[in-house]
Amino acid sequence: MQMEGAEFDYIVVGAGSAGSVIAARLSERADVSVLLIEAGGSDNRFWLKIPVGYGRTITDPTVNWKYMTEPNPALGGRRIYWPRGKTLGGSSSINGLIYIRGQAQDYDQWRQLGNEGWGYEDVLPFFRRAEDQENGEDRYHGVGGPLSVTNLVERNPLCDALIGSAEANGIPHNPDFNGAVQEGVGYYQATIRNGARCSTSVAYLKPARRRPNLTILTETQAETILFDGTRASGLRVRRGGESFTVRSRRELILSGGSVNSPQLLLLSGVGPAAELKALGIDPVHDLPGVGENLQDHYGGQITWRCNQPITMNDIMLSKRKQLFAGLTWLLFRDGPLSVPAGQAGLFARVSPGAATPDVQFLFQTFSGGYYEDGLFKFSGFANFICPVRPQSRGRLSLASADPFEAPRLAPNYFAHEADRRIAVEGLKLARRIAATPPLADFISAEHLPGADVRTDDEIEAYFRETGGCVSHQVGTCKMGNDGMAVVDSRLRVHGVRGLRVADASIMPTLISGNTNAASIMIGEKAAQMIADDA
Repeated sequence: MQMEGAEFDYIVVGAGSAGSVIAARLSERADVSVLLIEAGGSDNRFWLKIPVGYGRTITDPTVNWKYMTEPNPALGGRRIYWPRGKTLGGSSSINGLIYIRGQAQDYDQWRQLGNEGWGYEDVLPFFRRAEDQENGEDRYHGVGGPLSVTNLVERNPLCDALIGSAEANGIPHNPDFNGAVQEGVGYYQATIRNGARCSTSVAYLKPARRRPNLTILTETQAETILFDGTRASGLRVRRGGESFTVRSRRELILSGGSVNSPQLLLLSGVGPAAELKALGIDPVHDLPGVGENLQDHYGGQITWRCNQPITMNDIMLSKRKQLFAGLTWLLFRDGPLSVPAGQAGLFARVSPGAATPDVQFLFQTFSGGYYEDGLFKFSGFANFICPVRPQSRGRLSLASADPFEAPRLAPNYFAHEADRRIAVEGLKLARRIAATPPLADFISAEHLPGADVRTDDEIEAYFRETGGCVSHQVGTCKMGNDGMAVVDSRLRVHGVRGLRVADASIMPTLISGNTNAASIMIGEKAAQMIADDA
């Protein structure tokens, strides 16, 4: 197909958690044409299908942008690795598969900040629209939607032990973190269908891609937005070493995520004018909030040695067990390879007077270092602990005017005292739970941080020196009506026309938990608003 100068009603940039949803929903109307461009390639890869493949794809450069932050002052200058999906489905194709919406209060706060239509009762229909919930339909859940949301069939006894020990410490059992309340301990729901990953590519694009009005270009990276005055009219993109332009008759929608969406705005002259001029970029509109308000979940893990050979470490240390687990998945789509990275967890209150949970545990039936460090060579398991509503704020800025150079990422992790205090109290809670049967019965020793790390100052230092992010970056194209907002409540970029942003970057504040479900909801709501405004 000759693409130079090709025109479409809508162009969506980024086939990730939100962009895939928007392109699929808009193309349901046969009278409009939709172009979806994705910098990465196909998601038809074995390790993107198998749930446990997360351990590989999280560092695989063929499907991952593999960003690194700037040195973090509060972490002693450490740089933190940021995996971000670079394939059809985006980060929904490489993430840990956990489906968490956050707390109702998260969305009510968005509305209180001036974003009408974004309270929990406003967004709940779009969560339900997306879902094909295994538990069936009720007030909080939908059935018949594109996205499979399932309970875990394979259940490790360590997870049941965590639940029992947490209950013994006063934390209620919660069978549905996405129901009436989030607080409690229980099993996570996951985006899994028949034992395989259900990304937004699988859920939304696979059924839609045969439509004649939907064009999908992979391995195609946006270089700059084209403007006619202050109206976005198209893109210049690069594919296979060649640059060409495509035109949008109605709207251009950026869904590249919290890194790529603000980066493209800045490259295109939408952002803080003085910074753009310093890089030789002609400003189209002075919008100081682009790249600001960066938020992410930062935390750390506590790991234990297990006295029984029932962890993922034991499987990976045995060729025989690896073979058996692999065959079980290939033949039955079942077994230990069919589960997400974090199978169980909890949301609890550790701050005095906290009205809602302020810490999350991601309980993992394996233990190891971060990402490329691999698993430990002994039977072990871990709890990753992170404050759910961090107060620390960072920013993203351009390193140069080159669209193929990664931007500067300065998340400013652990800068706020509240984040440090909640992390410390969270680890102390994890220790109390681990010291209580039945979980205590599986533990031979605490491995990290170890028994020598006891005081609050020592625990805080441990988080500073060893912690990592959960890759829930949001906020860099904040929704709102204040001077630092980038989009309005209908996701239209302030000061220009024909341009929206619809992805996690529009969140004014980070939700309490994993962000994939909320990003999909944003895609559903954005598609409805775009159709309504046509």
